[in-house]
Amino acid sequence: MAIKGNKGEWSEVYALLRLLADGKLFAADERPGRISNMFFPILKILREEVAGSKYEYHPDPKTAEVRVYLNDDEILKVPMRDFDSEATRLFNDINNRASSRGSFELPQSEAFIKRICVNKLKAPSSDKADISIQVHDVSTSYEHIVGFSIKSELGMPPTLLNAGKTTNFIFAVKGLDPKQIKPINAIDTDSKIKDRMRAIAANGSKLQFRSLENQTFNDNLVMIDSQMPVVVSQMLIGYYSETANDCAKLADYVTQIDPLSCSAEFYRHKVKELLCAIALGLKPATQWDGTDEATGGYIIVKTDGDVLAYHIYNRDAFRGYLLNNTKFETGSSTRHGFGVLYREGGEIRIKLNLQIRFV
Repeated sequence: MAIKGNKGEWSEVYALLRLLADGKLFAADERPGRISNMFFPILKILREEVAGSKYEYHPDPKTAEVRVYLNDDEILKVPMRDFDSEATRLFNDINNRASSRGSFELPQSEAFIKRICVNKLKAPSSDKADISIQVHDVSTSYEHIVGFSIKSELGMPPTLLNAGKTTNFIFAVKGLDPKQIKPINAIDTDSKIKDRMRAIAANGSKLQFRSLENQTFNDNLVMIDSQMPVVVSQMLIGYYSETANDCAKLADYVTQIDPLSCSAEFYRHKVKELLCAIALGLKPATQWDGTDEATGGYIIVKTDGDVLAYHIYNRDAFRGYLLNNTKFETGSSTRHGFGVLYREGGEIRIKLNLQIRFV
């Protein structure tokens, strides 16, 4: 059966080929750009497409070969230059699919990756890690296997946090005449949620945060900070009120209104922590214990073909990258059940939904 995938899925294989061709993983700064004097030699990359069949890929700069092992037995040697040329071709082929939004085949690349025993673009994973790599830490000489989540700039910007009923925030609508509920709910424009919010504001009404719809997501946010639900709720008000949509400006918005009477640095720091937690482990509907699932960090496939990493040692740069490269957006109000005025607990309420995407 032919291998098919979208740009993001093919990008994961491109990252595999490029890393094995280079034999090292370069660190990224906040832009993101390569930090040329900060890299981690790759000892091996691990894949397990089928339970019980563990493949390891060992790049050896001394012999200029990649040795492939299956369950600890060497089965193949491939020149690193082959990985280099195949990575370049795959990168160009992905870019030549400029108008492709769905899945597509790349027969030439498929022939090579099957040669190296890759039969799926994405290896199964129970956490947020897309690739497992054993790197050598030159500063400590520690050699550890870590998982990285891969994000590609080659296709449509991926989501950081997917919308769902679990990501709904509930607000009381104060000062609204009940007679306005029906006409406001009847607004059905392309941007109906923001237009309804505009109508609520035009009636002199204000939103007060009440709770999250999902208790698990609330508990996970509280793991970051006891007031994290309040901070995010105010960012949502800013977003749906069309004050801003990118996370950096929404952090500034919350700083200006200062709902917790904290320092300016507090809000920006907490928003960075939120984004980092979501990137590395936090899921709305799954109880989170505060640990990172992608234990190594993030790998970014850039538009110029560079493959860079935010490792645990440059976490501050990663947090800055997330703040400056993410935005709020509106998911499906019909599917996720938000944006409609309703009565509950003796007051008028509305649900607003959280979804975050890379820019």
